[in-house]
Amino acid sequence: MQGWIKLHRELINKPIWTESSPEQKAILITLLLMANHDEKQWEWKGKKYVAKPGQFVTSLNSIVKMAGIGISIRNVRTALHRFEKYGFLTNESTNRNRLITIVNWGVFQEKKALPTKKATSDRQTDDKQLTTNKNVRMKECKNNNNKRHKFEICDMRLAELFFNKIRENNPSHRKPNLNKWANDIRLMRERDKRTEEQIEYLIDWTQTHEFWHANILSPAKLRKQFDTLVMQVKRDKGEKSKVTPITEARSEKYKYNLGF
Repeated sequence: MQGWIKLHRELINKPIWTESSPEQKAILITLLLMANHDEKQWEWKGKKYVAKPGQFVTSLNSIVKMAGIGISIRNVRTALHRFEKYGFLTNESTNRNRLITIVNWGVFQEKKALPTKKATSDRQTDDKQLTTNKNVRMKECKNNNNKRHKFEICDMRLAELFFNKIRENNPSHRKPNLNKWANDIRLMRERDKRTEEQIEYLIDWTQTHEFWHANILSPAKLRKQFDTLVMQVKRDKGEKSKVTPITEARSEKYKYNLGF
């Protein structure tokens, strides 16, 4: 097995990492390492099966062996169940083996080299790795000269992020028109005067909210309900809630008030 994988820095803040045991973390990385980078032919349910990138046919014993000392079959069973609940993977098993699919594999694991400035300015598809560095994001919104579309790179980044958050709740959610989504985010920034940080926070917040995660499923809907959402976040500040108030959100990451 050759090649390499990418680990997004945002993983360290996700419940799938922060609430996992050391054994589960080891299994998570092992599963990423075991996944195919290219199409590969396997035998599945007694027939020839061509696994896509991010998929692989394996067994509990194989995962235990790959994960190394200290990992048991029970550890693997528990981890697979938790990861499936988080929408990280799908797991279909038979008496002989199981087919594991890493959800959204293509978003973060494309094989292309790190993008140059030109490649970055041309990024339009949803299989590119999301950029989370704040200084890079500011340059994306200010310095992009995108001639094919009105929206900027930061708008597409937020559109991709929104889609990924939705897929975490519903892995089967249909892929949207990301160009349209990016343009709706541009309208929020340019016409409604919302900042990139405000939009990103509400994307995260809505997709972890027990009501709004099923009702805000597009940037257009987010734009329509933006003021209502801000007011609810403010109300939650004085209540016991798992939702972080927006004026306190990511204080260590952004170092400034989000403005509402």
